[in-house]
Amino acid sequence: MDKGKIFRDLHASTFVMPNPWDVGTTKLLASFGFKALATTSAGFAFSRGLPDGAVTFEAMIHHCREVTVSADLERGKGDSAEQAAETIFAAEAAGLAGCSIEDHTGDLEYPIYEFSHAVERVAAAAEAARALKHDFVFTARAENFLWGKTDLDDTIKRLQAFEKAGADVLYAPGLSDIDAVRTVCSAVSKPVNVMARPGFTVADLAAAGVKRVSLGPWLTNFAFGMLETAAREIQQDGTFGFTRSAMPFGKLQALFRGGGTEQD
Repeated sequence: MDKGKIFRDLHASTFVMPNPWDVGTTKLLASFGFKALATTSAGFAFSRGLPDGAVTFEAMIHHCREVTVSADLERGKGDSAEQAAETIFAAEAAGLAGCSIEDHTGDLEYPIYEFSHAVERVAAAAEAARALKHDFVFTARAENFLWGKTDLDDTIKRLQAFEKAGADVLYAPGLSDIDAVRTVCSAVSKPVNVMARPGFTVADLAAAGVKRVSLGPWLTNFAFGMLETAAREIQQDGTFGFTRSAMPFGKLQALFRGGGTEQD
């Protein structure tokens, strides 16, 4: 079974790819029948008590071996085109069917790679993906909207160049409205990934041309939000009403024994 080919074929229609942050959340989401899961760089960092971007590449690759089909590998092993290619080889060696690489530099002063360098990195990564023995889905990310550069024209220019350079899937996280999503999808021919946000629905995104919907850190943020709510109730009210919404202990036991599903 070539899981890379299976993963690629999913992009023929619209599907949702949630982002767990550890083994337990991976098993829980898999029990709901999602066809693919991907890491969340921010979610994994938060689960380790670190800010987004602070996890080393080696720690992220170890995490990938444990949990997912695809991975958010941020800027990869480093800044150069050669390191972008090495990132693909490392991802495949970790058992992944795909991964994404960003044009975010990791430098807050100059957060986005210069255009030609960003394209060179994508081209090198795409060439590495094609050289692998098994199918591998490489996603190229244009990060403008996450770093204060809300320039749709430049974002589309980058995605079009990434497509021409050989990327399999295109992704511009942070798009805030369906019109922008529709514009991006109509500007490229490769499958487009969009991050879910309030106000979006799967049906609306599919109608706009999106093939893959990911959650990014939303599930992690939600879990931390619920923990914050519980802690505030305990500290301020001295009550434990949050326990009524907790997932039952027995259901978790059954899930992690391998015998549970969401219907239990």
